[in-house]
Amino acid sequence: MSSDDVSRRAFMRTAGGAAAAAGAATATAGTAAAQEVEPDWPSATEGNVGSYTDARGQDSVTISVGAGDQGLAFDPTLVWVDEGTTITWEWTGAGGSHNVQTVEGGGPASLDSGDPVGEEGATYEYETSSEDAGITHYHCVPHTAVGMHAGLAVGEDIPTVEVGGGGSNAVFVPDAARALGIATFIAMVSTLGLAFVFMKYGGTITGQDQA
Repeated sequence: MSSDDVSRRAFMRTAGGAAAAAGAATATAGTAAAQEVEPDWPSATEGNVGSYTDARGQDSVTISVGAGDQGLAFDPTLVWVDEGTTITWEWTGAGGSHNVQTVEGGGPASLDSGDPVGEEGATYEYETSSEDAGITHYHCVPHTAVGMHAGLAVGEDIPTVEVGGGGSNAVFVPDAARALGIATFIAMVSTLGLAFVFMKYGGTITGQDQA
């Protein structure tokens, strides 16, 4: 066996290993993306104007009262916090008079800002504790019929659901994982291309040298 044959085989082993490692990295990124979770919110809190915020690790969070085009939403609508986080609801002055109150039987946190107010800049502050651990569904009493509902998750011991699939078989892939996948594809194509050139022309060049 010539040294060139050995070199070709060593090159192919290296190329194959690199391609396998790159593929494994992409698969790992896809798995991590598929495993993202968020609290299993009550159905009445979903689909409202606003957003979801994972505020764990933050000492304080501010939620707007009277958000959206018509001022009939909380924003962020869904918030996940740690025990001991201070939450401040701040009124925008839009949408009429609002308040913050836990729906009857809606969860462990006893949220109650009092009578509805419409003054811009008004605030209601609440510090979460171990007694609030879980998911609480709250609303604005005057506008509960039009869907001004929201959710507050406290602590880690709560029911969660996987997110990102959008209810289809497609797996959500964040930008970083997508970029990794593209880079991996380019690297694999380049490696296989070099392998082809090496195998096709390596032996011919060796034969010419020996002649």
